Amino acid sequence: MSRFQAAPFLQHSNIYEVNLRQYSSDGSFTEFAKHLPRLKDMGVQVLWMMPIHPIGKVKRKGTLGSYYSISNFRDVNPEFGTLDDFKNLVQQVHELGMKLILDWVANHAAWDNVWTQTNPDFFERDAEGNFKPPYDWDDVIQINHANPHEQQAMIDAMGFWVKECDIDGFRADLAHLTPLPFWINARMQLTALKKDLVWLAETEEIDYHEAFDISFTWKWMHEAEDYCKGKKGFEELLHTLKYYDEAFPAEAYRMYFTSNHDENSWNGTEYEKYNGFAKALAVFSCCWQSIPLIYTGQELPVNRRLKFFDKDSINWETGVELHDFYKTLLSLRLDETALFSAIAAPRLLSGTIEKNMLAFYRQQDTAMMIVLINMGNNLQQHVIQENELQGHYTDIFTGNQVTINNNEVISLAAGEWLIVKR
Repeated sequence: MSRFQAAPFLQHSNIYEVNLRQYSSDGSFTEFAKHLPRLKDMGVQVLWMMPIHPIGKVKRKGTLGSYYSISNFRDVNPEFGTLDDFKNLVQQVHELGMKLILDWVANHAAWDNVWTQTNPDFFERDAEGNFKPPYDWDDVIQINHANPHEQQAMIDAMGFWVKECDIDGFRADLAHLTPLPFWINARMQLTALKKDLVWLAETEEIDYHEAFDISFTWKWMHEAEDYCKGKKGFEELLHTLKYYDEAFPAEAYRMYFTSNHDENSWNGTEYEKYNGFAKALAVFSCCWQSIPLIYTGQELPVNRRLKFFDKDSINWETGVELHDFYKTLLSLRLDETALFSAIAAPRLLSGTIEKNMLAFYRQQDTAMMIVLINMGNNLQQHVIQENELQGHYTDIFTGNQVTINNNEVISLAAGEWLIVKR
């Protein structure tokens, strides 16, 4: 379905979303750069920077405004530093072998965006001839996607960051609100500037994979929350996974997550949403056929909702409690690349659905990984009967040897998991 070839490294990659404003007391590129060695050690491969552009002052929300109300697509928010500071950050990211993608907002802009003065026809108007917001988002105005000059100006602005700063791709905010032909055209032009750019779409519209490599899994996230709160049954979760498997093209990468900037600020932390299963679902996100997302501070963890329009700095001095937890999971993806290829698609273990267990295995040639996650509220026991799975394995978290045979009982408490490989 896709018209483009995804970067080869994506199949075993991961993404870390950076909320720069809240990352440190001054919220700057320079301060964030001090965390790069730690993130590299944790196994992070792709950094997704929330928008770094200047924020509109007209109808601004809160004291600092929304990242997504942009007044100039070719400039840097002085709250974060200078353009040279950003270039230095990208260079440091690359020196550590990581990549950096930029959040891009193509559907709307600030009321005082520079284009409202130079190119007012780039925006839609209401019946009185005034700029108008999309939906009830009253701090931004709707871009006129029917204007081809606006579309080219937007692509040129994206190209500025590729050429001037050597960024590695884009996360498209609400991608489906901007017509698909725009994104196809953007990718064609920008691929000519730099190969193997990462294209991540905030959408679940299947046809947008014509332009994008990766899409969001909002449906899974919402249904997992409903399940953990007792609003949906376990089989509904599996139906969603089956839907994804059957409806989306085989080459489409899906990004699984338990939190991001929207979820944390507006709907609650992963600990509020998932009723004790936050870490279990993080394990699933890293082991299923997916590209897992880790949001700013999940490795601490951050147990509060971060403010969106105001300063609300994270305190890193308490110690990064879950660094090794995520490092183990991300290292597995890097060390066992064969197990995370499309060929090694997950296969469910028999006899586990009725136990509310997310249990599956992935195999390619002699490499094998078995994952059991108890999503039930009680202790569960399971004996693996599949003949092809019998043998000796290593527990990836403890390093202990584990024997799998049809006599060995695996016991898991509620929210507990087991990952073994051979």
